[in-house]
Amino acid sequence: MSKEVIVGGFYNMAFVVFHLFFLILFCITPVGKVCGNSVEKSTLGCLAQDVIGGATVNMARRPNPQQDSFFINSIGIKFKLIPAGSFLMGSLAKEKGRNSDEGVHLVEIKNPFYLGIYEVTQAQWRAVMENNPSCFRGDDRPVEQVSWTDVNIFIRKLNAREVTDKYRLPTEAEWEYACRSGTEGPFSFGNCLSTDQANYNGNYPYPGCLKGVYWRETLPVGSLRANAWGLYDMHGNVGEWCQDWYGKYYYFYSPSHDPHGPTTGLHRVNRGGGWYFNAYLCRSANRDIYSPDYGCDAIGFRLLRVP
Repeated sequence: MSKEVIVGGFYNMAFVVFHLFFLILFCITPVGKVCGNSVEKSTLGCLAQDVIGGATVNMARRPNPQQDSFFINSIGIKFKLIPAGSFLMGSLAKEKGRNSDEGVHLVEIKNPFYLGIYEVTQAQWRAVMENNPSCFRGDDRPVEQVSWTDVNIFIRKLNAREVTDKYRLPTEAEWEYACRSGTEGPFSFGNCLSTDQANYNGNYPYPGCLKGVYWRETLPVGSLRANAWGLYDMHGNVGEWCQDWYGKYYYFYSPSHDPHGPTTGLHRVNRGGGWYFNAYLCRSANRDIYSPDYGCDAIGFRLLRVP
């Protein structure tokens, strides 16, 4: 065998070994993706995983509510398992700023559900829709200027992407249950809402409470305090679409367990208030309504996933 053939074979083998090493390195080496003050670890070419609170949840499988308190989906939306339970929905007659459509009544949520810890961000929206309609740009800011119709197109595409039918908007009852997180006052934080707790127009605090900051724009999700169940921005930042049609008197005859709103209507419900809203419009019980095709820079959404 000639010297040239031996040398050529050696270099070919060296190239193959190097190529295999390169592939292995980039398949198993975690790559840090900075998100706010945290780092999410993903793996190139492998099934993505994440760890929250000691529970590892594989994005590629269906979450198990018996095991997974947290779940992260294929586009990085972080969900928390909200337990089943009962609560007083609506507002008491003595609550300042209440409206006549907030009749207080006992509601039972019979089944647990996963709810987004944060409002859906612009980066997450773009991963599915390949556009960004938002006014206040920033990957970690909430997507806004999206209508109820737009959001349901997003949900349909995300369900198709993950070959499931489990994603949807929360009902009004599910939203308020999660917002209250065991409380009964005007806000999940108590009888006042500070601008350390929520992004709203701090020039117009709740009656009897102190003024605060007015940022005049959305803030990155999770910038302020979480409620007792670890959910951020349930008050302020952007109003959040719910699945329900609006019915002014629906509360007075709705089912006592898992109400889903009227079967028809003209407007869809939006909850939580936004960055330019007065504090009383950010109350846990406040109900805003808009045409399904309406969107503005103070309207976004939070996603629910059925276990």
